[in-house]
Amino acid sequence: MFMATKSIRQIAEELGVSKTAVRKQIANLGLQSGLRKNGNQFAIDESQEAQIIRAFSGKSQTENGNQFANQTETSSRTENHEVSDLVSVLQTTVTVLQEQLQVKDQQIAQQAQIIDRLSDALAAAQQSAAAAQALHAGTIQHQLSEDAGDSAKAEEEPSARRGWFSKLFDR
Repeated sequence: MFMATKSIRQIAEELGVSKTAVRKQIANLGLQSGLRKNGNQFAIDESQEAQIIRAFSGKSQTENGNQFANQTETSSRTENHEVSDLVSVLQTTVTVLQEQLQVKDQQIAQQAQIIDRLSDALAAAQQSAAAAQALHAGTIQHQLSEDAGDSAKAEEEPSARRGWFSKLFDR
């Protein structure tokens, strides 16, 4: 029975690794004593090749897993740093906004005081205007009553002055 054999160089090329890496894997697996020499090369049978491939696959998966873990850890650190930076920016923004809010509260309080003073001044002005209107209305009424009295006197005086002759014609 003829078994297909491959050289270390052929396996290294198939796996995309160096011949030295394949030799180290053979030593790690303890396959060195089971290899046959074919001229100046070692002949590796199918079962030995399968073990070597499995060893590299496991190592590859472990390396990929470690690489993935490292990438995940680096990504997490980067994300944590970004989140930390964002939190810092947001805290600064909140502080600035709180300070601005305090200033606005003071401005509102000042405006409220001004409005109160203006409201008091307006009420006083309205009272003064009402008093002035009442005084003016009283003055006008007094003048009208004086004018009415004067005109009543004026109407009475001519009839009193009229003589007996004008009284005859009034009837």
